[in-house]
Amino acid sequence: MYFLELENSNESVWYVSSNSAPTWINISVVNAPNGAELTVTSTSSIWYHSELLGEEGNSAFNCKEFDEISDSCVAAYEHSTQIDGGSDIMRGRVSLNLPIEGVGYLHADDEVDAETDTLKLLSDEAVSTTWIVTITVDEEVVSPEGIDVALSLTEHEFYSISEFEIDPVQETLYGIATLVGCFSLLIAVPMMIYFAGVAKARIDEENRLEDPPPSE
Repeated sequence: MYFLELENSNESVWYVSSNSAPTWINISVVNAPNGAELTVTSTSSIWYHSELLGEEGNSAFNCKEFDEISDSCVAAYEHSTQIDGGSDIMRGRVSLNLPIEGVGYLHADDEVDAETDTLKLLSDEAVSTTWIVTITVDEEVVSPEGIDVALSLTEHEFYSISEFEIDPVQETLYGIATLVGCFSLLIAVPMMIYFAGVAKARIDEENRLEDPPPSE
């Protein structure tokens, strides 16, 4: 969480500087006036915003679909949104190359190269910028009295590196379970079809014996 400073005590314009390798930016506003608009500006770095970011659904939307950027994500230095009911949260992606969850990984020949590649990635994705948060009504900057604004960045830094290893016992158990499951499925379905056919043939035979065809 970053501490936002007011540019002017009479205007809703806050600013804060950052110098890190961030993936996400979140800006929350509480107690804004009716009809207010939130504008967030990065003075030196393009970032991505979409209304779909943070929406609940079957999968988390993150602006990136495979190797392509989603059509709903706009890349710009400045993004704006209408504040709904006096409170709102604007979410954005600052970097599309850094990992967004879990543990990041790189392919390398050894740990030395992996560490070098990791440090280079963090250096390349580092953003030195000033974030400016503005709240307006009818394009006029409003008073900041009673309005709460917070800005946070999900930042990345190098912590440690280790070689990925496979647990042979665990992988063996997974393999056996998969094999047994597939084998059972391949046997179960044909056997069900066979027994269903036998049962139907027996029922048809019983019905034929109970109701024989008329004699000529």
